[in-house]
Amino acid sequence: MDQTTTKRILVVDDNSDSADISAELLELHGYQTAVAYAGLPGLEAARTFKPDAILLDLGMPGMDGYQVAEALRAVPDFDQVALIAFTAWGDVVTRQRVISTGFDEHVIKPANLDRILSAVRHAIDKRAQLMAASAS
Repeated sequence: MDQTTTKRILVVDDNSDSADISAELLELHGYQTAVAYAGLPGLEAARTFKPDAILLDLGMPGMDGYQVAEALRAVPDFDQVALIAFTAWGDVVTRQRVISTGFDEHVIKPANLDRILSAVRHAIDKRAQLMAASAS
């Protein structure tokens, strides 16, 4: 069995169609998924679903993706959760802010499935390496 079968991915995006399609595609590749359509519900879903990774839109009304990432990174329980910025924004300022906010990957929409799957795998591996390094 593929190792992804045990991995849990939370998709947080205010575009419900985008969120639902992303989650469905990830499920077809063996991931367990949950979806939230705004920042605050995304934080709550992170607490209850306990994802291995979060595919997180940046441009959401109310609590944006940066604020969600900052809130998650402020809580030690979420240190091991990989964060993937999933956004149409790819400018230099956005890229720098994504890194400084603690994201592990940055995927620019629209993205093909291979790019999304690769980003999820890479972000989970990167986060696992960071956790292993900090434990030693």
